[in-house]
Amino acid sequence: MNEQSTDLRETVRRRYAEAAVKVTDGGTACCGPEPVEVDENLGSALYAAEERDTLPAEALAASLGCGNPTAVAELREGERVLDLGSGGGIDVLLSARRVGPTGKAYGLDMTEEMLELALANAAKAGATNVEFLKGTIEAVPLPANTIDVVISNCVINLSVDKPAVFAETFRVLKPGGRIGVSDIVADDTLTAEQRAERGDYVGCIAGALSFAEFRAGLESAGFTDIEITPTHSVADGMHSAIVRATKPTAVTGPTATAPAAEADSCCGVTACCTPAEQATDPSVTVGEAKSTAGCGCQN
Repeated sequence: MNEQSTDLRETVRRRYAEAAVKVTDGGTACCGPEPVEVDENLGSALYAAEERDTLPAEALAASLGCGNPTAVAELREGERVLDLGSGGGIDVLLSARRVGPTGKAYGLDMTEEMLELALANAAKAGATNVEFLKGTIEAVPLPANTIDVVISNCVINLSVDKPAVFAETFRVLKPGGRIGVSDIVADDTLTAEQRAERGDYVGCIAGALSFAEFRAGLESAGFTDIEITPTHSVADGMHSAIVRATKPTAVTGPTATAPAAEADSCCGVTACCTPAEQATDPSVTVGEAKSTAGCGCQN
């Protein structure tokens, strides 16, 4: 990662850390937390009243998204869902309700302050089928082929390495898995410079892909059945959009993974003894997983 990308990521992290602290501090006030954003195009106003009524006030106040991905992801009972850039946990908590006790909702965020807020919100909501992970959306700390649905709410545009996000999303999805994402997308006629004129990077504008760029990125990662549907304008030539795509049930070429029996041959490790090996339990290292399982390949 170059210096500019590193600086951008730190700017984004700091912005959302400050948002989490504002909500947390506001939650101790007599009148409760104030929303971080007051904008009809962003935040909890984009959720139905019956959804908002089921959530902690802090989860609503920390909502910074441009849509409601849980409303379009068609979540089903028993599915495993991953929310990229989960923030205060609003979409994780809503997903957990939709997949029920036999399913699970993961939230991934790089900001410690947001993770603390999300854990507190999950406790207040009484959600037991949720798990929050610290990490970046360019390097998801979950094994390959383990997630049914990936959602995200106005976060991919903030990434400094979007091809890595698409590749990681494809990797963790099971064959036949799908994405249901809300994000900011630019008209194809707008240059990167023109997007930056309409808003800054942390404001979800300057880093947005165009419709064609978003589609090409998903296609390069291996996705099919791609749909990008604008929902409302957030700036001149910039739109909140719903993005859907599917991981094919039969994957060929460089993105293909080994058959399950071969991939799991080391018990507790996928893609054993390859550069892509990972522990199936994200809470332990590859070495610990191999040692526990008695795997003969300890390197």
